[in-house]
Amino acid sequence: MPGKFLVEYDEGLVIMTINRPESRNAIDRDVAEGIAAAVGELDARADLRVGIITGAGGVFSAGMDLKAFLHGEPAHVPGRGFAGIAEAPPRKPLIAAVEGHALAGGCELALAADLVVAAENASFGLPEVKRGLVAAGGGLLRLPRRIPYHVAMELALTGAVLPADRARALGLVNRITPPGGALAQARRLASAILANGPLAVRVTKQVIAQSPAWPAEEAFARQREMTAPVFASHDAEEGARAFAEKHAPQWTGE
Repeated sequence: MPGKFLVEYDEGLVIMTINRPESRNAIDRDVAEGIAAAVGELDARADLRVGIITGAGGVFSAGMDLKAFLHGEPAHVPGRGFAGIAEAPPRKPLIAAVEGHALAGGCELALAADLVVAAENASFGLPEVKRGLVAAGGGLLRLPRRIPYHVAMELALTGAVLPADRARALGLVNRITPPGGALAQARRLASAILANGPLAVRVTKQVIAQSPAWPAEEAFARQREMTAPVFASHDAEEGARAFAEKHAPQWTGE
């Protein structure tokens, strides 16, 4: 019998699926621990370079399992936070493939990803205030960085839902697909990333993710520290040679 959380591997890609459609893919302790383990494996294994996270049954996730919450069961993992990812996303690129609702903790899970592909019927929101709760799983921290401040404030204070087309217009969503097509589109996006140098991709994500917290006067020095090994790598030499010789590069990640 399939478990609550499924993991599939496919040539450099790991696909993580929350498999609780009967509860709208609510996140309980088992799911959080599954996500944490899969994200840790993505970072640890050299042969895995991109991750996709999605939900089964046409729903991304309705967020924290409130029934489990009432029974005192946490949806947090020490060191990684809510859903096993909120406080420590992977160092490698992660794509959220969203069908249906991505609400509360489900929205926070999508916000922890680097790219978001959404079906036309997808919706996003932080309705925690409607339940007397707070979107403390990264929603309040990340949403104002993804969309305009006043829009983020309205969503967080009212608990309103943001439809996919509006989310795309605001820059929260990268690509829109017909219903049922989010995972396939996420795979295509992952393939475009996988075609590039793995070391360069990993460091590129790290610079973009970390640099907003850097003091302006230190930004280029910190960037040089992170990017210098890329320019000195075998892959950089291979990329230049492949371009000059007009053939596909053979990446080693070194």
